[in-house]
Amino acid sequence: MNDAIQFFRTPRPLCLRDLCVDYFSSFAAPRLVLFAALFALAMPAAAQTYAITGARIYTLAGPPIEGGTVVIKDGKIAAVGKNVSVPGGARVIDGKGLEVYPGFFDSVSEMGLVEIDAVPATVDTQELGEYNPQLVAATAVHPASEHIPVARANGVTHAVSVPGMGGSVIIGGQASAIHLNGWVMDEMAIRRAAAMTVNWPTLQTGGGGFGGFGAPRRPFTEVKQEYEKRVAALGEWLDRARHYAQAREKGSADKFERDLKLEALVPVIKGELPLLVLANSDRDIKNAIEFCEKQKVKLIIAGGRQAWKVKDLLKQKNVPVILRSTQSLPVEEDDPYDKPYTQPGELHAAGVKIAFATFGGDNSAVGSYAVANEAGNAVAYGLPREEALKAITLYPAQMYGLGDKLGSIEAGKIANLVVTTGDALELRTQIRYVFVNGVQASTDNKHKQLYEKYRARP
Repeated sequence: MNDAIQFFRTPRPLCLRDLCVDYFSSFAAPRLVLFAALFALAMPAAAQTYAITGARIYTLAGPPIEGGTVVIKDGKIAAVGKNVSVPGGARVIDGKGLEVYPGFFDSVSEMGLVEIDAVPATVDTQELGEYNPQLVAATAVHPASEHIPVARANGVTHAVSVPGMGGSVIIGGQASAIHLNGWVMDEMAIRRAAAMTVNWPTLQTGGGGFGGFGAPRRPFTEVKQEYEKRVAALGEWLDRARHYAQAREKGSADKFERDLKLEALVPVIKGELPLLVLANSDRDIKNAIEFCEKQKVKLIIAGGRQAWKVKDLLKQKNVPVILRSTQSLPVEEDDPYDKPYTQPGELHAAGVKIAFATFGGDNSAVGSYAVANEAGNAVAYGLPREEALKAITLYPAQMYGLGDKLGSIEAGKIANLVVTTGDALELRTQIRYVFVNGVQASTDNKHKQLYEKYRARP
């Protein structure tokens, strides 16, 4: 019986029918044993208890703990400290010479939505229409994506997968916070609706282009009218959502007609779900802040290439910013060459809460695996190291209302942890262990397999 139970609990890339055939051919088991095995398969396996001992622990809730212990039980951090006892039966990991950090958070990504950019069938980031608030990224995330293990092996334990970034879309849909480990989305989901994606309309007159073959330049008055029309339409959607919420709460159920798009916007107008507004220019950022203040909705600026120009306003309005890659060129030709590197430090000095993100899957110029290195680059240009660590752990969790669950090593929080050979922000540091949702996750991935394959080539 135990052999049968273990067989059915062992992860294998086969369907249930294949498992049954395999089992009967191998063990010639009676029907009763099969029923017992199927019952065991339906029951969750007992959660493993872990203890990481003797490590330097960066809790980000206080000073580092030298020679400390972290106990993981039932998916949560059970205890952390200098003199923590190891529970009986726990799997002990010797952390001497190693460092423990909260798992890294890629807070704006397309993780699980894009597999191969050049193959449309593997890209599920966009939908028809300009306003799609009813869409939820989690429904399209592919748990078996080859990019997820690559990011995880580099310390990224969770991410926000964002639909509808770019293009002509205004409301792209609901971004989902997910664990980067799990067979199905039910195991991976942290919060299916973490933010509502909005691509802020921009004032672009066009013209130019490579070799002079770009679109002809449009009159500014025409562009401005189009911009104002789009912003007004966005406001109308929120106003309609308010009326919809009132009708649902006070109207007659017999006469109420359900609208999934407006229903999805109700948490936004109630202040329960932030708007994740993709805006880069200082003008667009100012306009987005003014709009959200008028609409009385929560705002997170994503992108923020020129956020440094409006840092005082961001501080005054208490608006957080999720920054794009530091390894990029300046926005304008007169900007200092190192502006993308110095901006995080400038925003921090002004009192603006920041986070770093890659804004793509592993097919982007900077994949999710590099989010820690992006933060490390900013340290060399003035951002304090602890702030850089918090910008890829605690701060993005707080921005999405997940600060009570993730982002620091404290008892009761979800055990998303990374164990490293040294400074987590250093490129040469290696990831030794990764824990996702309290389970030790594999660091094997396709990049590693190819590296080992061709390294062994005769």
